[in-house]
Amino acid sequence: MAAFSNVNVLRTPLTILKQLSCSNTIYSRGISKHCLQSTHNLKYRSKLVFNPSSASVSSSRQTFTNKFNFSRCLCSNVATERSQVITDTEEVKGEPESHEFQSETKMLLKIVAQSLYSEKEVFIREIISNASDALQKRRYLQLTNEEQAEDGEQTPLEIHIKTDSDAGTFIIQDTGVGMTKEDLIKNLGTIAMSGSKSFLEKVEGKSYASDIIGQFGVGFYSTFMVGDSIDVFTRSQQHPDQAYKWSSDGSGKYSITDAEGVQFGTKIVIKLKSDSWKFSVENDVKDIISKHNNFVGFPIYLNGEQLNTQEALWSKDSKSITEEDHKEFYQFISRSTHDKPRFTLHYKTDAPINIQSVFYIPERPPAMWEFSQEYKSGVALYCRKVLIQSKADKILPKWLRFIVGVVDSEDIPLNLSREILQDSTLLRKLSMVLTSKIVKFLVDNSAKDPAGYDAFFDDYGTFLREGIVSSGDQIEKEEIAKLLRYESSALEAGVRCSLQDYSSRMKAGQRSIFYIVAPNRELAETSPYYEGMKKLGMEVLFCFDDYDELVMLQLREFDKKVLTSAENELLARSNTETDEEHVEGSLSVEETDSLIMYLKDVLGDKVLEVKATGDLGGHPAMITVQEMGAARHFLKTALKSRSEEEQLQILRPTLQLNTKHNLLHLLSELKSNNPALARMLTDQIFDNAMIAAGLVTDPRTMLGRLNTLLERILTQEK
Repeated sequence: MAAFSNVNVLRTPLTILKQLSCSNTIYSRGISKHCLQSTHNLKYRSKLVFNPSSASVSSSRQTFTNKFNFSRCLCSNVATERSQVITDTEEVKGEPESHEFQSETKMLLKIVAQSLYSEKEVFIREIISNASDALQKRRYLQLTNEEQAEDGEQTPLEIHIKTDSDAGTFIIQDTGVGMTKEDLIKNLGTIAMSGSKSFLEKVEGKSYASDIIGQFGVGFYSTFMVGDSIDVFTRSQQHPDQAYKWSSDGSGKYSITDAEGVQFGTKIVIKLKSDSWKFSVENDVKDIISKHNNFVGFPIYLNGEQLNTQEALWSKDSKSITEEDHKEFYQFISRSTHDKPRFTLHYKTDAPINIQSVFYIPERPPAMWEFSQEYKSGVALYCRKVLIQSKADKILPKWLRFIVGVVDSEDIPLNLSREILQDSTLLRKLSMVLTSKIVKFLVDNSAKDPAGYDAFFDDYGTFLREGIVSSGDQIEKEEIAKLLRYESSALEAGVRCSLQDYSSRMKAGQRSIFYIVAPNRELAETSPYYEGMKKLGMEVLFCFDDYDELVMLQLREFDKKVLTSAENELLARSNTETDEEHVEGSLSVEETDSLIMYLKDVLGDKVLEVKATGDLGGHPAMITVQEMGAARHFLKTALKSRSEEEQLQILRPTLQLNTKHNLLHLLSELKSNNPALARMLTDQIFDNAMIAAGLVTDPRTMLGRLNTLLERILTQEK
């Protein structure tokens, strides 16, 4: 452990611990609970401690070691102090040994260093990942009690970075396992030779192996994108008497020189190119680290200040995470200081693929621009706590873009640069598993808290509808459809039910789920189509959203039950029913036939057919069209710019008459007594029926006729 250079009096371990913060916890919360619980495992002893920052031996001070799991509770100085271990004590001795890179050609190094990565800033992600792996390997040595230097054993597991804009340098130093001369030749002298991958093969199946990041053995060479020259100083924990300097300008050769004054671990000094000067600016580097490496499991210090103070919440046990923890983490990843999660899903699984994730649905309603298809996903993709994509559009389907969260998977298929997701069956499997889990989570929440779910559906229902319309798989459509909620004619106003609820109330032998699309319940209940369904004794769902019609058309069926609009059901029944017996109050057969002939003559090409139907309550007539829902959608899209005559020729509507209605009795008389008024009344009855059917795009065309009718009525009254 680092020397307590500011301690002037003897203190107990617990006293000192209370002034320290664990390297893997949020120090702003004070002493780590884990540290306190581990106090009984600490061996309290006195020894001379080497202080790297002053390169001198401190006086005898109290330090202690946790032999059981020391590396997971290594504590640094109190949070208010700025820690800095990077020094310039290294000196070379002897003559450098020149070596050739062991890859095929000089061109391969050039490709890796200059063409592999899309952004230069990625080199910071890569070398911090390498440093993290070195620390994880040292942790392995401690856990397995393998031989290591006693002085090195006391050094905290940390990553330190120093920027110097005056000198144009970027320096990173870790206190990890370090490298021998053989390691330098094998790992840095051979492109695509991954020391981390070799380590993983050695400890395969161990729990601590999951934190190893490196895979391809090319990350170190990203430094040549930004550096004119690279110097590496390293001292191995297992061979403390050996230290080396590795140097290269990326030209195809490198040199190794013996060195002294080197601290345990590895230090990389990058002399930046003139066009990469920004990487020596503290604020720029801070932003890059916060973006890519914020959740690395070891403290990262930039010029003495720890940056990664936020824990990787998705990797923790869900039982240990409080609601307040989730709120803080949500605000951190969403960059929202006022919002909080409405729903939280913390999901982990090892099968069929490895997944660690946490998802949040915001409490706030979505902003207008979030409905746009161009709006990016709110889910970030990590691999072993290192950012791969901040807006991972392929992890969840587009309709779930309102979700904010993190997905971390060791199994995701990455390309060599670890920047682009390869399109594969595994990636689709990952998306399918996560989508299914989110849908199931929402279904469960709708049962636990119906009122809370209704509020969610009010805010985010449009996205659910989009999911059904955009999906090409019927099974997926029906899974999402479980989240839909509608009012029903069988329930009180304001009470909503699911399609499953409707199905549970269906009559014996009923094979359809009936629905009516209308702007609100009042209009739905006063439509002629609802009157017809009520006469049949059928429950009807009321769909009030503009997109509901399209959703029902795309969904087609649910749980082997056909989704049928009330209009289509009434049309089908009218086509199969025989002529009904004369109902009291209706026009006679002769009067009905005469009126039908008259209406056909007046309306002409506007209608395909005019026919008498059953009682429609307070409505004199209604319009039926084959596939009414599709016709309405077609009218609002493809036919929007067509003339009324063209629209009617394509729609080919049928006008069905309620021969009991008094208005038709009056029309029957007017067609002989007042032909002009009768024609105006005929056109108005037709237009009213078209409006009730939702097939009129612009009702202003009838205003002149309405005014004339009113004038005639008032004139006759006088």
